[in-house]
Amino acid sequence: MGRFAMLAGVSLLSACARGPGPATEPPGRPESPVTSALEAGAVALQSNAPVGRFDIHLVGFHPMKEDPNHQMTAHHFCRQVNEDFAQCVLFDSGEADGNLNGVEYIISEKLFASLPAAERAFWHPHNGEILSGQLIAPGIPQAAEHELMRRKINSYGKTWHTWKSTHGTAAGDALPMGPAMLAWSFSREGEADPALVQHRDRALDVATAERREARADLRAFARPQEGVDALKGRFPRPTKEILGVADVADPRAGTKTAPSAPSTGPAPGG
Repeated sequence: MGRFAMLAGVSLLSACARGPGPATEPPGRPESPVTSALEAGAVALQSNAPVGRFDIHLVGFHPMKEDPNHQMTAHHFCRQVNEDFAQCVLFDSGEADGNLNGVEYIISEKLFASLPAAERAFWHPHNGEILSGQLIAPGIPQAAEHELMRRKINSYGKTWHTWKSTHGTAAGDALPMGPAMLAWSFSREGEADPALVQHRDRALDVATAERREARADLRAFARPQEGVDALKGRFPRPTKEILGVADVADPRAGTKTAPSAPSTGPAPGG
């Protein structure tokens, strides 16, 4: 499948699997006829050029770095700006009434290496999300999803959640409250709340374990990453290593040289 044909298929098919609606419904009066009319006018007369390109839908899980047991499902709608940089808007649902609750920026391994040491502490590694099968692109052919994930191996994300609109599988705050929260990634089996993963899998009719097995070949592209051990030991459940996922500071990681994979590919991961 050619790159542009694959992207067209992703854009069209990702709309087919959005999942359940948001767990939180903000308080407020019903929309008035005047507001509805203004919205209709905006649709007819104004452009949505920037947001119209956020057309790749991915679903994963985020723990908060300072509070790892505060976890949520994150629906990413993303735009690939260039081969090394992407940006995503995050929602608590893939449905039309989903709540906007964060942003994520995605960079390649090459750009991450250019960052000052202090800045790197804000960027989480993606290999655990990909090789565990937790990050998915719902509704698209498996071959297309596999290619998207291959192009995200060794990448990093900087994620801020601005609204605790979900907390696990329960509703969160009714409105955006408090400061933005820096989110992180899961790098070991058992770190993500099993109920959270099961809830997502049932809602979107996917199997995380099957995705993990199908991506075994991607381990060959994975290199040790910074931040893999940032949350190690901070979860109440037993955990185990994910094959292919290692922290650069772990002496067992050695100096592995993996075959080159495309830097970030045609669509970002969360």
